[in-house]
Amino acid sequence: MRQLKQFATRIGAALMIGLIRAVFAFLRALGPERASDLGGWLLRSASPLIPVNRVAYANVRAAFPGIADAEARRLVRGGWENLGRTVAEYAHLKTLFDYDYHNPDPNGRIEVVGIEHFIALKDDDKPGLIFSAHLGNWELPAICAATYDLDTTAVFRAPNDPAIAAVVHEIRSGAMGGLAAAKQGAAFAMQGVLENGGHLGMLIDQHFTRGVLVPFLGRPALTNPILGKFARRFECPVHGVRVIRLPNRRFRIELTPPLDLPRDANGEIDVTGAMAMMTAVVEGWVREHPEQWLWMHRRWRPNLIGAEALARFREQAPLEPVFKAT
Repeated sequence: MRQLKQFATRIGAALMIGLIRAVFAFLRALGPERASDLGGWLLRSASPLIPVNRVAYANVRAAFPGIADAEARRLVRGGWENLGRTVAEYAHLKTLFDYDYHNPDPNGRIEVVGIEHFIALKDDDKPGLIFSAHLGNWELPAICAATYDLDTTAVFRAPNDPAIAAVVHEIRSGAMGGLAAAKQGAAFAMQGVLENGGHLGMLIDQHFTRGVLVPFLGRPALTNPILGKFARRFECPVHGVRVIRLPNRRFRIELTPPLDLPRDANGEIDVTGAMAMMTAVVEGWVREHPEQWLWMHRRWRPNLIGAEALARFREQAPLEPVFKAT
């Protein structure tokens, strides 16, 4: 009986992987523009029926107190549309990036602001850290780095469904540089990348139960401290990168100058302060284009924050992003 169940599980997984591959083949046949339009329309239309839609509305209303219902609906549906477009665009990740640093096309699908920082990271013979957020199509910066031979490992969180995770990993590995799954023991692999002079890219706008407490959109949020710890240990450049979805199915990738992170009394980078400053950059991005962020994620979980930690948080002064001159 046990062997029969295992066999059935393997058959089910194989069928699911086949189905997902068929869906992506259909999306590839549509082309990037029509696939993106279809994915955005489907999730935008279906969003009122998705239970986590309530989480999205609650997050928007907490981030923007007093927001009108119509505006809240616009932001939430925009977030779902952006997610749907991003999912559909996975089928085209290998061909979506068309930016040429040496001969930029003003009519191309991609424009890049701060490409000089990518080049500097490549040529400075130092490790480096790049943080990002679930905005626009957040997969594009890793493709940009791989295109220009920047030795970068993207830290990713695999989808919960194994079949989806397998297909997405196939697509990512064919379009990006190094990949590291965010799981137990991943910190050692990430450290190895930096020790060898490589670069790490990581999304920092998701909840992390064992994280440090930083302000985000007016509320305390638990945030993974790993980039702050690595910045302290390696004293390496830390940049932010975001993707803005533009009209006519275009994108802008923006890489910031290196951050001037706060330091403690001993002159070492303060881990919590570093994560607070990185998160402040992300907050600015979200406030600028709120309709392109992942509002349906349970980013704030006050029930997991202890009274002592909350008291210390309230004593902290807010941090404004400070960038180094380049």
